[in-house]
Amino acid sequence: MAALVLWGHALAALAFGLLALGQANRARGDWPKAALVTAMATTSLWALAVAGMESRDIATQIALTVRDVAWFAVMGMLVRRHRSAGLALVSVYAVAVGMTIANAALALVATAPMEPAGLEALATAGYACRMMGALAALVLVHHLDSAADNGTRWLARPLVVILAALWGADLLTAAFGYLGNGVPSSLAAVRGFVLSAAAVLFGIAARDGGESRLAVSRGVAMRALTVVALIAYAGVTIWLTTLARHAPAGYARIVQTAIVLGSATALMTLVSTPWLRAWTRVKLAKHLFRHRYDYRTEWQRFTTTLGLPGPGADPLDRRIVKAIADLTDAPAGLLLIPHAGGLEPATSWRWDGSGEVGTDLAAYLETTSRIVELDMVRRQRVDAVEAAAIPDWMIARADAWILVPLIHHATLVGAILLARPPVDRALDWEDLDLLRVAGRQAASYLAEDRAHGALADVQRFDEFNRRFAFILHDIKNLVSGLTLVARNAERHADNPEFRADMIATLQDSVARMNGLLAKLSQHHQSSVEPTQPVDVAALATRLSAPRRAQHRIKAAGRGIALAQPNRLEQLLRHLIQNAVEASAPADPVTMQVTSIDGRVSIEIADRGCGMSPAFVRDQLFRPFASSKPDGFGIGAYEARQLAEAMGGSIAVDSEEGVGTRFRVSLPAAPAWEAAA
Repeated sequence: MAALVLWGHALAALAFGLLALGQANRARGDWPKAALVTAMATTSLWALAVAGMESRDIATQIALTVRDVAWFAVMGMLVRRHRSAGLALVSVYAVAVGMTIANAALALVATAPMEPAGLEALATAGYACRMMGALAALVLVHHLDSAADNGTRWLARPLVVILAALWGADLLTAAFGYLGNGVPSSLAAVRGFVLSAAAVLFGIAARDGGESRLAVSRGVAMRALTVVALIAYAGVTIWLTTLARHAPAGYARIVQTAIVLGSATALMTLVSTPWLRAWTRVKLAKHLFRHRYDYRTEWQRFTTTLGLPGPGADPLDRRIVKAIADLTDAPAGLLLIPHAGGLEPATSWRWDGSGEVGTDLAAYLETTSRIVELDMVRRQRVDAVEAAAIPDWMIARADAWILVPLIHHATLVGAILLARPPVDRALDWEDLDLLRVAGRQAASYLAEDRAHGALADVQRFDEFNRRFAFILHDIKNLVSGLTLVARNAERHADNPEFRADMIATLQDSVARMNGLLAKLSQHHQSSVEPTQPVDVAALATRLSAPRRAQHRIKAAGRGIALAQPNRLEQLLRHLIQNAVEASAPADPVTMQVTSIDGRVSIEIADRGCGMSPAFVRDQLFRPFASSKPDGFGIGAYEARQLAEAMGGSIAVDSEEGVGTRFRVSLPAAPAWEAAA
């Protein structure tokens, strides 16, 4: 422990010596700064004396006295420079200086030869003077902190840290010495390291004339306070168990056990109490920081709660309530959303029970954007309009605390009712500003989520309409084919070949309608059709045969394509139907299948009205664009989608008044697959 005392005070001597050297260049012509350099230098010498000698040595006591007088001079100059000193303040300075000099005088007297009893009396008197001087010095430190203005606060605040550590340690050591237990070596060791840390903090805070600031976060302050409280708890417990040794014989161990058990139980009870944590945070924010909130930390927590749901997380509505509640340590919250002109409970977070809200509150919140403090309404300290807008069940619930409107632009998208926090307090401007900004941010999240939901509904309806349009297109093709059959039946009903073609057409139409009904069934599940070799010429012949009752179609050529049979059949049906509808009854439709350079080409040509180059370029393959008055504009669009899905393409040659030629190109099947 002696080594720690040595190293701790040697480190303190080095730190204060460096501070004195660093401030020496700025002290020219400035008496307060010159006094500051002197005080730092004497503190360095005192720490060096403690490291190399006994604390009660005469040299150490003289260095201690010079150190204290130098610091009293610094404080006096700083206070007098900007505020006149009253009689009470002068009296405190006189007591502090007098007790310090008296302690040095008693140390000088103790150097003379005398009886041990006299030495003990002088030591006790010296400790008493030291305690009184330290107490007076701490009063002056408090006065320095409150008296400093904007011009000296950059220097006064760091000095408060140093001097509070300096004289606080002196007070503790003098108290232990006065009680006759001697100064604990552990306390002397800790004092050196504490003074070293205080000197480092002063150097950081006072750098560049106070332009730099040492910012301590609320988390660090909370943890530091926790450490100090634990140290104090351990010290008090040890002190009480030490005193318990003087209990009557046979009871000392029982008393010590009761003290340890009781203190441990008290500690566990305090640590597990949410009210204590909330109370500590409030007191820290009130007394140690300029602002109540650590805005960076609060905003990070707020946006994280809203924007990072993660797997299995709560829905957005509940996360919004929690994010707003966390800002004020509210234990619960309730989201109210607009409905039928009023507000209705929607989502709760740890909230039990609710009631209906009339239209007056919704209109009031949307018009004023005001955060409603329900305690003010209960005390009738609000205007009549606000009082009339609040429903009775909110007033009746004692835990209902504040109502935060969620305003997006100028529209009320909801309101959050917060429960009373564990440490009840009145709201100030900082609370209201933070809740107002957070409410608007939460409102934007809520409005965006509702917009996404509305967009998803629109997309589902759009998908439904798109599918319905394809269905109507298939039905139209079936109706058109049956119409042509009915029209030709009047002229060719006696022809056996026509009757055979008509039966084939009806069978094909029935099969296609059954397939369409199967697709519409809720139990239908579409599967991916495998790609396989398809005899395109045979497929063209099969598709053209039933249509001879409608229109004359010529199919020729040969080719084996690598395709999906059903998709290719649907593609060719679309193009054949378009060609038949565009052709005059006497003009045949031709289908030519060829194989060139590993591709199979299927040409479907008609001699109909044709299309303009602009229509082919800009509208032909767009859905719902058609050159026919009663057309849906689906056939060509779906045909290209089907061709591209099979790795193919569609090209068009058309001329108005001449006709149109569609050319479908598909990959040819390999020779060995075609042979198989």
